[in-house]
This record gives sequence, C-alpha cells and structure tokens, in this order.
Amino acid sequence: MKQSELRAIPAVEKVLQALGDTGVPRPIVLEMVRRELAELRKRKSVPAFDAVLASMRDSLRDLSASRIRPLINGTGILIHTNFGRAPLGPDVIGAMSSIGSNYSNLEYGLIGGTRGGRAAYLEQSLAVLCAAEAATVVNNNAAALVLILRHFCQAGTEVSQRRGRNGAHRTPPPKNEVIISRGELIQIGGGFRIPDILESSGAKLHEVGTTNKTSLRDYARAIGPETALILKVHRSNFFMGGFVESAPAEEIAELARKKRVPFVEDLGSGAMVETETIAGLEHEPTPSEVIRRGVDLVCFSGDKLLGGPQAGVIAGKAKLIAALKSDPFFRALRCDKLILSALEATADIYMRGQQGIPVLEMVHAPIDQLRLRGERIRSALNGLPIKASVGEGKAQIGGGTLPRSVIASVTLDLVHNTIKAQEIAARLRDHAVPVIGYVARGSVKLDLRTIFPRQDAELIAAIRVVCR
Repeated sequence: MKQSELRAIPAVEKVLQALGDTGVPRPIVLEMVRRELAELRKRKSVPAFDAVLASMRDSLRDLSASRIRPLINGTGILIHTNFGRAPLGPDVIGAMSSIGSNYSNLEYGLIGGTRGGRAAYLEQSLAVLCAAEAATVVNNNAAALVLILRHFCQAGTEVSQRRGRNGAHRTPPPKNEVIISRGELIQIGGGFRIPDILESSGAKLHEVGTTNKTSLRDYARAIGPETALILKVHRSNFFMGGFVESAPAEEIAELARKKRVPFVEDLGSGAMVETETIAGLEHEPTPSEVIRRGVDLVCFSGDKLLGGPQAGVIAGKAKLIAALKSDPFFRALRCDKLILSALEATADIYMRGQQGIPVLEMVHAPIDQLRLRGERIRSALNGLPIKASVGEGKAQIGGGTLPRSVIASVTLDLVHNTIKAQEIAARLRDHAVPVIGYVARGSVKLDLRTIFPRQDAELIAAIRVVCR
C-alpha cells in the first residue's frame, strides 16, 4: 500500500467519535475499531470513510443483537431450544434472586456448623419425584450421559487391569463396551450424536439388532466379558412405524440383572405428568415409570417437560448414584447455586401439587381463552395499515419431545397493505422486544399459546411500530 493510501486510513479516535453511542461498551467498540482498521491496512485500496463507518456499524449491530435478551415467542413451539427451552415461573425466579443476591448454605451444615454436602434436599426431592432410591444433578443431560458412560467404562477397565497385575496369566479384556440398539443411535439438535458421545467418553460401541427391529435375543448374544452396560435411548425426537420391534424394558432389565450388567436409559424429556391426559398429546414415559420397569439408572433434562432450568438429572439405584458422585469427573459437571436453587423450587412445585410451571400452563391454556385474547389484540390494532385476523394454529411441544403430537391453538394473522410478510417478520425480529413468528400463506402468524398474556401489551406496541 502506498504512503498516501496509508494516510487515508482514518484514525481510531476519529472513527470512535463518528460512531457515537452504539449501545455497546466502549472497550468492545475500541477493540473492534482497532481490528477493522488493522484489516484495512492489509488491503490494496481503502474504502471511503462512510463505507468504513457503515461496515463497523453493521458489525456492532450484529454483535449487539447476539446479547441474550427476552423475546416474544409466537412460533407455537413451547420448548424452543433456540429460545432457551423452558421459561421459568415466578417462584423459581424468586428463589434464584434470593439465593443469588445473598450468601447461602450451599455447602455449609447449619446444624453442625461445619462444611456440609451440596444439594442434599434437592437430591431427596428428585428421588421422591422419580420414585427412585437416589438422585443427583449435573449441568445438562449430555453431561449426565457422559458421566455415566465414563464411570462405568473406566471402572470396568481399571478392574481388569488390577486383575492382570495380581498374577493372572493374561490381562482380561477391558469392560468398556456399551450395548445399544441400532434403532436408538439417534442425533438431536446441535449435532449431538449418541455414537459420538459414546466414543468421546471412552466407551466402545456395540450395536445390536437392526434399525427397525431389536429383540431381547440380540441383547443376550451381545453381552460378554467386555460389556460395561446396556444403554437404551428414548426416541423422543422422531418415531418409527410399520415393521418395527423393540425389546420391552422389563425383559432387558431382567437380562441385565442375570448378567450383572448395569441397565441405563437416557429418557431425555423429563416428563413428570401423564401427557396422554392432555388433548393432542401422546404418552411420554416418565422417570418413575422407567424405573418401575427395572432400569438401574435413568437420566433426563431439567429444562424440557420438567419445566425447570438447564440441568441433567440422574436417578436410580443408590449405590450407583453414590459411585457416580464419587467419580472425580463429577465435580467438573456439577451445578452452581443458581441452578440448584431453581431446580429445588421447581421440584417443590411438583411436590406440593401447585401451579407455576409455565410450560404446563401453556399446554393447558383453554382454546376459548386464547381466542378471546386474539380478538382483544386484533381490536387493539384497528387503524393500522394491516389486516389482522384470528386463525387456527397447531402448537408443538418441541425440544425433541413428542414429535407426532400437536395441540390445537390460536394464531394472530397479519397481512400488511403494502409490505410483504417476510419484511414484516424481519421488522418484528428487529424490534426492541423481538417478536418471532412464522410466515405462511402470505401472512405473518403469531401463535398465542406460546405468548404469555402479560406480553400482549408489548406485542401490540411492537406491531404498531413495525406496521406504521
């Protein structure tokens, strides 16, 4: 680059002054300006000053938009992974606020006045809810599965190595094989694949059966000296129909007991209620139901149908839970005080039979109530250059749960006189309180089942701004 072109590159302070107040902390803006100007020095030619500013404003706008902030979910997907999954209720938020703003007895025994254990009350509550001997918590369900796999595969390997050192003629094979049906080698959102998790945890995958049929005999033939555990994965985000067969969990459990092999099920969804009693929903297995079938350990998410914070709950046999908690890797996966207090409050709501789980309240919202809200919102939009109408919708649970189930819902449908639906949807996303819906048949649709009644006023204000 020529010396004259180098002089054309604006100074950092000049750019900062021209940008003005961006809403982004100055140290971040300063670093971004320095980085972008450094990139300009590598180019053969320098853009005009206005073009440089426009590029930096776009970069800052993109960065600012990535901040975590509340939004209005009009998609009709109750447990939306991209939107933070299950929203938390007032009691849960209150518990987090109280614990977060004060010191707490997180690891302090109030009776003895000495260091205490962590999450004893919560673990007891979860054990009762799951009808299990014991329970514990880690930071998400993927971590729960990794902990289980690492522990049992490494424990089996260590036992084999000790036997070899004690004078055996040959070292027995390591017990690191995990038996799983080919029909359960699933992938969930974000590229989370069961085979990858197995391999990353040091487990050796032993597939049995076929994609559509796996019998008890397939499991029985697979069990050998290297078997660390049998893993069953609930197919929560897809379904198989037609010529299919799966061995009943009760039979697998009996086989596992005879062979003295742990039997683990990754349940995923964490339903604590009988979902089939809700119109439009199919049956979703609960942890207590799975444990009654003979599973030794079950793990599931805290922020799906349970309706709590992100966490991974493990419940089952007391000796196995104790072994997992004594594993050195457990400390790396444990939850902090805020998650523990939120999950504790969530468990209390279930134990006391109270209302206060937003996901369940949205599921149970009467269709007439939703329609009445829709009419009120429609009336409040009179005078705008849009046609607003109340339509029919089909809400979904989401979060990789109950893929065939839909819940009758109500939508607010928006059609602007001159602006295309895609542009209206983009403007709603760009509003101070982002509103996310979907476009269908030339209109923007906002499903009221996933919009809280307390958000109706904000929704009306957003539509008024973007549709003027």
